[in-house]
Amino acid sequence: MEEQKSVEEITKTMVQKGIVFGHKKSKTHPKMRQHVVGNRNEIELMNPESSWESVASAAAFLREKAKEGFLMLLVGTKPAAKAVIIKTAEEFNFPYVVSRWLGGTITNFSVIKKRIDYYLRLQGKIEKGELEKYTKKEQYKMKEEAKKLSGFFDGLCGMKRVPDALFVIDPETHKTAVREAKKLNIPVIAIMDTNDDPSFVDVPIIANDHSRESIDWVIEELKKSLVKFSEKTE
Repeated sequence: MEEQKSVEEITKTMVQKGIVFGHKKSKTHPKMRQHVVGNRNEIELMNPESSWESVASAAAFLREKAKEGFLMLLVGTKPAAKAVIIKTAEEFNFPYVVSRWLGGTITNFSVIKKRIDYYLRLQGKIEKGELEKYTKKEQYKMKEEAKKLSGFFDGLCGMKRVPDALFVIDPETHKTAVREAKKLNIPVIAIMDTNDDPSFVDVPIIANDHSRESIDWVIEELKKSLVKFSEKTE
């Protein structure tokens, strides 16, 4: 009886936070129809049980994979995803991408790493006041370049190697990132909505991927597995 109450409470929370609200019916991917239980004002409603089971499966995956040295690259460029992606990445020392994905970020990592190192050297010169020997025009160009590169590389500065897993919010938006991971047999965990193909990734999480509350809730649930991993590595 207590277990049933727990399920009811979880379902209520998921509905309140909009986790089960998908896209319009016309956008629903055929492989997602099995997870749709209704429609409200033309918006598809996902099965709370499917959503919760997918979150639990992702958490189990992380408990199994996360160990000392585990490195997961977090990707979420939607406005609703950026803040929680950065917060979570900083909490667990994971690399992240919240702006445009650079092609070859993981499939051509050796080249990307050289660009990151260049950016760090340039940023170091600026912070140490070592640009004074250059002309004002040269200083301006270097500062502008550093500003541009920061948007691409700030979240990747701590990534010394190819990640063990890729976590993506909305794989449809980040197809290139997912395909790069697939080429290297890197498992992909993804929060995905009714318009996505669940077979496109290794560990699909069936949930609203355009709502800040939904994304935050899912990640908080997954972090419980990562906290245990973090405690073991301290």
